[in-house]
Amino acid sequence: MTAPRPTIRLDKWLWHARFAKTRSLAARLVKGPGMRVNAVPVAKPAFAVGPQDVLTFALGQRVVVVRIRDIGTRRGPAPEAQTLYEDLSPPPPPADLSRPQPVPGGRPDKHDRRRFAAPSRDTLD
Repeated sequence: MTAPRPTIRLDKWLWHARFAKTRSLAARLVKGPGMRVNAVPVAKPAFAVGPQDVLTFALGQRVVVVRIRDIGTRRGPAPEAQTLYEDLSPPPPPADLSRPQPVPGGRPDKHDRRRFAAPSRDTLD
């Protein structure tokens, strides 16, 4: 007789794997639209998942696709959490270069604006 497959609640696994900061945020992530386990839509945080299951969900502006490697026993540090899954996500789209990039120093002050806007007196001659 074969042993039963080890499983864990979906919201708890998302929390262990550090996709959500708290269990309640993980449950909200599952209840939201777009959570799929093995291409089947899921809306219950208590849905049982285990090794070899493939999760697809939206996290911020990107779509995350992961294959569960292990269910884990605790919410440990990030390197430990990364061993719980294999990332199958598509690569992010290239950066949109048509938008201006933020200045590393932040918003320019009045001296910077004057320097950028008006030509210096040396170039007027």
